[in-house]
Amino acid sequence: MKPDDPLLRILACPLDKGPLHLLTTSAAATAGNGAGGGDLEEALYNPRLRRRYPVLDGIPQLLPSSGEQVSDEEHGRLLARMSEGDMPDRDLSADHPGHPGAPGATP
Repeated sequence: MKPDDPLLRILACPLDKGPLHLLTTSAAATAGNGAGGGDLEEALYNPRLRRRYPVLDGIPQLLPSSGEQVSDEEHGRLLARMSEGDMPDRDLSADHPGHPGAPGATP
């Protein structure tokens, strides 16, 4: 997948139906925790739920069971990369304030 792929505009997280962010090869490798995360070539990331979905041979794996929860540390690194502009410009204000994965939400 490429950052300008029109498919990215219509793909949504299977859990909260919100937008996803493309993690490129370097972002996916940087985000790895040494336990297989660095093996991803590409992934789609939901910062609201802190879930990463693999993209295998250009095909997003968007089943809820395909998603992988990321650690707090990894989430921080991914947010930093997104704010640096290494990822496609997506509106992060789409976070759902009442959703359990949203910042400031109560568990």
